[in-house]
Amino acid sequence: MSGSLTIERAGPSMSVQDLGRPNRIAQGLSAGGAADRLALFEATALLGLPDVIPAIEMAGIGGVFSCDVPMRFALTGAPMRASIDGRPVSWNMTHLLLPNQRLTIGGALHGTYGYLTPAAGLVVPEWMGSISTHLVAGVGEALAAGDILALNQDLNIAAPAQKLTPDARFSGGAIRMIAGPQTEFFSTETLARFQATTFLRSAQANRQGLRLETSEPPFANIAPKGLASEFIMPGDIQMTGDGVPFVLLCECQTVGGYPRIGTVVAQDLPLVAQATAGAHLRFEMVALEVADASAPNEAEQLRVLRTKVQPALRDPHDIADLLAYQLISGVTAGDDLERT
Repeated sequence: MSGSLTIERAGPSMSVQDLGRPNRIAQGLSAGGAADRLALFEATALLGLPDVIPAIEMAGIGGVFSCDVPMRFALTGAPMRASIDGRPVSWNMTHLLLPNQRLTIGGALHGTYGYLTPAAGLVVPEWMGSISTHLVAGVGEALAAGDILALNQDLNIAAPAQKLTPDARFSGGAIRMIAGPQTEFFSTETLARFQATTFLRSAQANRQGLRLETSEPPFANIAPKGLASEFIMPGDIQMTGDGVPFVLLCECQTVGGYPRIGTVVAQDLPLVAQATAGAHLRFEMVALEVADASAPNEAEQLRVLRTKVQPALRDPHDIADLLAYQLISGVTAGDDLERT
């Protein structure tokens, strides 16, 4: 451990998240992890790290943070107002927070989930291979004012600031889905009407799932009565008994009895999670082959993101932590000859 990060003020539902706990459904636990996994990969690329590390996920509102050692960090996901000691700092960039400074993160300008990722990595006990908080399952707790998180050592603390232009995913839009084993419970006409409908993301939403609203009539199904509950997963679009669709997200339950009209392509799930209340969402059925072709593996996803990272050029007058950087390589204390 190298230092610590103190949360002086916390918005609601702030939590530590990594990539979650995959392959635990048989044990009754959904994967959880970051609601917008892409934001963690963006932070990894920005910070020049070999692997994805945990972040602090902020739902709609951030908080106030301080540290007792210099802390390099990235801000990704839903853009939020941010400042260090009152000086605005940009989103989708890396920054340096020094002891006695305050990082203040306000409300989201677009989207829902923003991420603060310290480059040193958070030291939090693992459980089942992850440190993610799973609020629905009762694993861990939401962060609160006064919490202190231990930090590892950042071996590249003097790295220059970097920036990245993220994929647009904070205002809803077109969502691809694939058919599933229960799509046949919906008539061709109902399936076509579902895809022709522009839904509004309801205010009824959390990390477990979100409701889709429309003035259209309910979406009926022909599923047999007493349909047995079975395995479900993030991205599934369940149709409740009154014909209202819900999209399941990272902390969804692992079994369910409502018929599913389809499943959101994994690559598009961040668009659903990041949509704010009232955002428009439309769904289009695509073939499994198309979905597979659009979903690079995570190593390839990270490689592509690294190619998009650029040095962040800043006016020296705006760099409060200017003296924390090694501006000229080869600078020494001046007593080298005396020490040889």
